[in-house]
Amino acid sequence: MSVQVYLIPTFLYEDALHVLPAYLLEAIEKCNVLFVENERSARRYIKQLKREIVIDDYEWFTIGKAEQGVVQAFRACLKERKTIGIISEAGCPGVADPGQILVGVAQEMGAVVTPLVGPSSILLALMASGMNGQQFAFTGYLPIDNQQRIKAVKELELESNKKNSTQIFIETPYRNNQMLETLLKTCQPATRICVAVNITGPDEVIKTLTVQQWQQQTIDLHKKPAIFLLKA
Repeated sequence: MSVQVYLIPTFLYEDALHVLPAYLLEAIEKCNVLFVENERSARRYIKQLKREIVIDDYEWFTIGKAEQGVVQAFRACLKERKTIGIISEAGCPGVADPGQILVGVAQEMGAVVTPLVGPSSILLALMASGMNGQQFAFTGYLPIDNQQRIKAVKELELESNKKNSTQIFIETPYRNNQMLETLLKTCQPATRICVAVNITGPDEVIKTLTVQQWQQQTIDLHKKPAIFLLKA
């Protein structure tokens, strides 16, 4: 019987446990070892799912940037045939997440990798944007440098126009306002921009407008988890 690796999603908004399927807890209880992006928040998350669970019974590893030492520990756990869970800091492990490196190792070593259903900000934002869900690309973070960021936005807009595709990207929450400002100054007036904020939270906003329409709006994104979509 092959060793099992579970990819365990977590919430996007801390109190939004209602969006998580009940079978996540069953998978967590099967695990011996947990590789997590942030141990403190992962422990709190598991306690929220089931107060009675004894979290110190698990062997814990922090993924960080999946440095060589973590990869070696992961390989050792697979060789010892331990059942492993991988938990991201938010959303789905392996998607815009350092856990993908460990998943690659699991595949290489012939483990059974089971992805579990949970919220993904990328997919939820795309679903609600009204943009092209047949052809899309996720870029991750754009450059911090202003000129390089402008160049990257122009390239995404050209790519979107050329391929009729939706371009998806994120920014550090404290730079969200600057990102939106760059988009509105750089993109063509008819280009559509979707801003998805606090997805699954009580103050969730997912709004798609043209650049010209956004220029007539006021929205404060500072320090709020947000994801941006562009369709030329």
